Amino acid sequence: MKTKIVFFNEVYVGTPDLAVIVRDSFPLSVNPTTKTIVENSTVTDFFYNHVASNHTKPAKNQTWLALLTAKLQTMDWYQNLASPISRILVIQSGDRSEQVANSFSHTLGWNDDEKAKFIENVGSGLPPLTDGKFYPGKYVLTVDASAETAALTIASRFQTEILARYTNEIESIVPLHDTLIIASMIEREAYDFEDMRYISGIIWNRLFIDMRLQIDSTLQYVRGSQPNEPWWPVPIPSDKYLNSPYNTYKNKGLPPTPISNPSIDAIIAALNPHKTDCLFYFHDNTGTFHCTPTYKEHVTLLKKYFGQGK
Repeated sequence: MKTKIVFFNEVYVGTPDLAVIVRDSFPLSVNPTTKTIVENSTVTDFFYNHVASNHTKPAKNQTWLALLTAKLQTMDWYQNLASPISRILVIQSGDRSEQVANSFSHTLGWNDDEKAKFIENVGSGLPPLTDGKFYPGKYVLTVDASAETAALTIASRFQTEILARYTNEIESIVPLHDTLIIASMIEREAYDFEDMRYISGIIWNRLFIDMRLQIDSTLQYVRGSQPNEPWWPVPIPSDKYLNSPYNTYKNKGLPPTPISNPSIDAIIAALNPHKTDCLFYFHDNTGTFHCTPTYKEHVTLLKKYFGQGK
């Protein structure tokens, strides 16, 4: 006999030994068809009471202890000390699939074929994407875990945390494919949840008026896809002329696919932008967020905080 069990805002439907989690659906504050954003007072409550944040702050905002812990988890002797039969693996929010595969391969001893199979298996299913579905967070796998097992574990987490909350109604307004693309850019551009929501508002504002998104992290993605480049190189002015569909300085609209693997924080922010009249933004050297509705005001602030701008 099927039953419904309510536990900490999660509903489990099915027999007690085969229950499926049905989570509260994501709130939604934006409508691309009507080009409107409506401030939703339930978003903050949903974020703090219904989800577990898995956003990893950029290194400049991390404590030395957090950086040391992340480094230790890549070392074999530390993993063996923690457990001889299991391994701790971490997917950092904002990483590319290749970065995730390299990290897992190093820890689990996979070859290149297993790395490729890992990326393929996680990306398969709907929507089929190479990036966007490697759900960030900590995973514990056996020391001999295969690429298939690891992929299934990550896909299951994505199903539970994202797909279970993404209703058909949301999909009809903002397709998941688009949300993951926007969230992947937000993840690379923002520092915290409020930051994410403001940058989301600016991205949507630009989309509403058919303005090029001009997101620097997309330039990093293009450069990082080339041989002998770091994954996320520092953008330089000439990058704006790179010939790629991912170059949001040259092309209007969204990139073809996500450029990174976003946290649930960034996904919520993509669906629930702050309503703002800003079209331009930057972070100063302290990480403080600044935005303006006009480019003239943007340049004025750049000159104030950096001594130059054009």
